Amino acid sequence: MSTSRRIGIVTTWLDRGGGYVARQYLSALDSVHAVYIYARGGDYDSTGEPFWALPHVTRAPHYSGPIATWIDRSHFFAWIETNRIEIVLFNEQIWWPPVQWCNDLGVITAAYVDYYTERTVPLFGLYDLLVCNTTRHYSVFRWHPSCHYVPWGTDTEIFRPRSVNLADPDFITFFHSSGMNPRRKGTDLVLRAFSKVSGPARLVLHAQLDLRRAMPHLRGTMSRLAGEKRLRVITQTVSPPGLYSLGDVYVYPSRLDGIGLTIAEAMACGLPVITCAHPPMNEFVNSSNGRLVPVKKLYRRRDGYYWEQCEVDVAALSREMQCFIDDVTRLTRMKRSARAYAEDKLNWKHNGAGLSGIFGAVAKRVRESGPDLERLIEEVNAAQCRRLSCIVSSASPWLYAVLRRGRKSLFAA
Repeated sequence: MSTSRRIGIVTTWLDRGGGYVARQYLSALDSVHAVYIYARGGDYDSTGEPFWALPHVTRAPHYSGPIATWIDRSHFFAWIETNRIEIVLFNEQIWWPPVQWCNDLGVITAAYVDYYTERTVPLFGLYDLLVCNTTRHYSVFRWHPSCHYVPWGTDTEIFRPRSVNLADPDFITFFHSSGMNPRRKGTDLVLRAFSKVSGPARLVLHAQLDLRRAMPHLRGTMSRLAGEKRLRVITQTVSPPGLYSLGDVYVYPSRLDGIGLTIAEAMACGLPVITCAHPPMNEFVNSSNGRLVPVKKLYRRRDGYYWEQCEVDVAALSREMQCFIDDVTRLTRMKRSARAYAEDKLNWKHNGAGLSGIFGAVAKRVRESGPDLERLIEEVNAAQCRRLSCIVSSASPWLYAVLRRGRKSLFAA
């Protein structure tokens, strides 16, 4: 049994991907540890009561300025002191000073790995613990002496099938969730592909913003499909288990994804998935539970995110959708396969079961021995990550300073 620790999670805390990730980490840790939530930027969703209105949630001062994931220093310190936080888990923390603040205070730091660029990869040496939920993330950070690969999953009790039958007996219903970012999630590609299929089918789009404003170039397509009663657009925030029960097949040609959160949810709800033949999406999907669509092009995102974006071949995407319309008989089998895969590979209660021990062990290790920079550099070189090795080697004097406890902070207060 792991020693109980007082763990704080710094995160967005509302119906967004980051909020769901934090919820799952909370569920994995709170059986052993005392867990406290710091709702960064004032993000807090009271509309989802009681889903988000849990004990030990502190809402940070509201912030809507230009610095992503900014945190008020005095308020943050007060939260740490009041709750006697021993370990802080940062969820997608892009602004780095709070990590150094914790180091200066002697608070152990951990990161859920999702966002990074080539330049920021070495900065993850600031953390005492990294958790990667996909093999793609782990391939970049395995040089870190305390990096753990914990396969992603979902709550297979909340997300579960209602039936293996068609959602509507007269149609094959394709379902797509665009959240707050339809461009990144490939909503435009779904619409273009679906507009080319024929036969008894309809498309349900779920969004948290106005798609007509977000994609003005596709207003005509949406109006035509809606007029033909082949398209339904639902614009609202829906707490888990969401709207997956409205569909038969989940279509998700995401241009860029951190963990493929909705893929796991859709499969747990018994929906086979059509997605990109590209990581991390293809870490979950195989021929028994979905279809992988060839990528037409790869290109960099403007903010310099480490991984390239991908864009599927729309014609190929349309053909995969058409196959489901033309052969309804295979759908029941694939629905069962998707659910079986989720139960076997995507059950977060199983996948995340070791997190409590990992967090307990890192506290013991950090207190017994400080970071070892030489080992860090050796592991980078041993991994033969040429670009990363060059970055870390050139930054080694700087890393040496930030990795040593008790040194003066390199960030302004």
